[in-house]
Amino acid sequence: MNLEVPSGASIVDGEITVDAELLASKLGLSSETLKQEMRRGLVYSTVERGEEEDAGNTRLTFRYRATVWRVVIEPDGKLVDDPVPRSPVSAT
Repeated sequence: MNLEVPSGASIVDGEITVDAELLASKLGLSSETLKQEMRRGLVYSTVERGEEEDAGNTRLTFRYRATVWRVVIEPDGKLVDDPVPRSPVSAT
C-alpha cells in the first residue's frame, strides 16, 4: 500500500517516512541541524502500532533532547498531533 499524505508524511509498503522539514519544525530545528543531530544519534523515534480499538492507527514519537513530538497516523493517512502529557511538577 502506498499512501501520500499531504501533511508531510508517506507510507510505502508499510514504511513510514516523515518529511525532514516537518520534523525539524516540530522539534524546533532547521532541517540541516536535524540531519546533523540524527547522524549524531541525538534524534530518535519510536513506532507503536495500535491494537484493539486503536487498530489501524500508528503513533510515532520523535525525541530530541527535552523536546518531544508525538503524532498519530490514522488509517486514512491523516496526521493528528498527540500531545505528550506533562508530568506534574512536585514542590521540593
